[in-house]
Amino acid sequence: MRTISDRIRHALSFEIIGLLLIIPIGAFAFGLSMEDIGVVGVVSSLVATAWNYLYNLGFDHAMQRLKGTTQKSTTIRVAHAVLFELGLLIALIPFIVWYLDVSFMHALVMDVSFALFYVVYAFVFNWGYDRLFPLPEWKTESPAE
Repeated sequence: MRTISDRIRHALSFEIIGLLLIIPIGAFAFGLSMEDIGVVGVVSSLVATAWNYLYNLGFDHAMQRLKGTTQKSTTIRVAHAVLFELGLLIALIPFIVWYLDVSFMHALVMDVSFALFYVVYAFVFNWGYDRLFPLPEWKTESPAE
């Protein structure tokens, strides 16, 4: 299992790098100001940071209980990323509708677009993070399928 400080490093680095990527991309793609996308991005990041910590803690506990390890196969990594984004999507749509004063459908398109970006980003980031900061138990195990 990862330590609390490792989980905090993971969550913060994930969100900071994500914001640096998504604010200019989102502003360009949706024709909105960097400030509006920035506010949506920062609020989303704060919600996502809390969700990231809680979701990954719960996911790791579930994996440890069900599989006896926290090492993730490619299939589990894909499921992990998709489920994370689905939970975040449900939490963020009402805020986007309210803050940007857009329709539910517009907010849904925006949020799904961000979610698709973040599914790929989460997969790549988490894989890279696990390579940079592997747990000792992983040196003696092969990935679970």
